[in-house]
Amino acid sequence: MTVGRNITEITYFILVGFSDFPRILGALFLIFLVIFITTVTWNLCLIILIRMDFHLHTPMYFFLSNLSFIDICYVTSTAPKMLFNFFQKQQMITFWGCMVQYFIFSTVGLSDACLLTTMAYDRYIAICKPLHYSSIMSPSLCVRMALGAYIAALFASVSQLCGLLQLHFCGPNVINHYFCDMPQLLNLSCTDTFFVQVILAMLTITYGIVNILIIMISYVYIVISIIKITSAKGRSKAFNTCSSHMIAVSLFYISVIYVYLSSSSASSSTSDRFVSILYTMVIPMLNPVIYSLRNREIKDALKRLQKKRRCCLSHRL
Repeated sequence: MTVGRNITEITYFILVGFSDFPRILGALFLIFLVIFITTVTWNLCLIILIRMDFHLHTPMYFFLSNLSFIDICYVTSTAPKMLFNFFQKQQMITFWGCMVQYFIFSTVGLSDACLLTTMAYDRYIAICKPLHYSSIMSPSLCVRMALGAYIAALFASVSQLCGLLQLHFCGPNVINHYFCDMPQLLNLSCTDTFFVQVILAMLTITYGIVNILIIMISYVYIVISIIKITSAKGRSKAFNTCSSHMIAVSLFYISVIYVYLSSSSASSSTSDRFVSILYTMVIPMLNPVIYSLRNREIKDALKRLQKKRRCCLSHRL
């Protein structure tokens, strides 16, 4: 700690992590390590598959590859530090390390939320306006929408970081979590957090409620359009194109809403940590599976890749 004129400033925080479960620490480390490696591997493979197969060079898979990139960044923003801390007696993180970690985590998380909204709009155009899909969802528009998601998230994270840097932390310095998150940091501040809470309220309305409303409105129109399709095969095909996205959106928002609505309760801190694992590690790991499991185009792309690989091997022999 460093001493100022009238206040003692904290130079580091102690992350509790999962140290209060000493009997299962080894098992937790192995589980989280496998999840981390699997998440990075599966998402990276999906990105490579989409890039290699020109049949997947469509708006839907362009956004999906961006989602996979975000998921890799998402899990990397928290998991490596958490896994490293399993071997530390005192799980420390410097003040600036904590600020940087939250900034990256916030940027990636908000990018995820914004990108899920653009994907909902893409599905709305594909199902409700199929004849105009190619003209509306042009490559330039897709790039602008993806960039817009990243820039909007970056703006919101910079706003939060500026608010955090106005606060003073003079003790205690123990964060009851495995990474630096906003609710825990606000609880540790020894100065008034009203200004930061106003910023958070404005961002919640702008990025949370607005995104959810856009997604819900998009799917209301999608459901109405699917009901109007006469053939059962057509309805099934239309539903399959958006069911994966619906599952991904539901898992993401349910877990996030649970954590941040219950974060004010001290008794919920343990459950918050495990639910946070769900949306920071498990959901990014499951997204490639969710989007590939019932997706014929992904399966066909894998078959073409395997066929191409066999042909290359046979030529070498």
